[in-house]
Amino acid sequence: MKLLVDSGATKADWIALDDNGNRLFTTQTLGLSPEVIGKEEAIQRLEARFDISNNRKDVTHLYFYGAGCGTDRMKKFMTDIFVEFFPNAEVSVQEDTYAAAYATNPSKEKSIVCILGTGSNCSYFDGEVLHQKVQSLGYIAMDDCSGNRFGRDLIRAYYFNKMPENLAKLFAAEYNLDPDVIKHNLYKEPNPNAYLATFAKFLIQHKDDSFIKGIIVDAMQTFVDCYITQYDNAHEVPVHFVGSIAFYLKTELGEVLSKNGLKLGNVLRRPIDGLIEFHKLN
Repeated sequence: MKLLVDSGATKADWIALDDNGNRLFTTQTLGLSPEVIGKEEAIQRLEARFDISNNRKDVTHLYFYGAGCGTDRMKKFMTDIFVEFFPNAEVSVQEDTYAAAYATNPSKEKSIVCILGTGSNCSYFDGEVLHQKVQSLGYIAMDDCSGNRFGRDLIRAYYFNKMPENLAKLFAAEYNLDPDVIKHNLYKEPNPNAYLATFAKFLIQHKDDSFIKGIIVDAMQTFVDCYITQYDNAHEVPVHFVGSIAFYLKTELGEVLSKNGLKLGNVLRRPIDGLIEFHKLN
């Protein structure tokens, strides 16, 4: 049995395949990002899914693509957990950008590959290896144009009285904006980045409002300036995206990229299905 896993900070999609590439089961766990959870929490999240824990001795190969796995230390951290949990498996851990690269570009052509989901990332794919000019420092310092950054922007706009009154009323009706509740989720609960990203739903629902549109366009332009155009050939190759933010804001994304002379490539909400095709081909 082979397991393919695409994990963000919020959730992880799992697909089990037999030796012929046939799908055995699909499931989902909470996210397995080593930046925000420890070993004990990771094991608990694996054990919580019966189809994973019950078949763990039958797994021969595990291909894990995860947020927060961009450094050797974090790769080793997750590899050690999986080797212990899946005792008979060969384990491969790569950062989630590889899942994005393989899913959007199974023929492995040169491209820029971006993730815009709970978090954000951007790499250049030369057909074999991903190259990053910007090392992510996580959701507090970076993650521009991500779900958690949009959530932060909305909360700040509301509390600094910058949000138009009609939007503020809708925002307050949809979310519990009590300051103690917000602070508890940010500083006392696990995965504060995922909590912030829940507010992005409001941004997507009201994306045609001029105030919200301004937030979206400004964030996307920042992402272009600080991430995409770091690469000298950014205007020569397609720019692919995966993630819910990119998927639901595809029109706005295309407009901003076009304005900057960039070519929008494939946009996928989830890379997991594309990963199946990639692993069959490769």
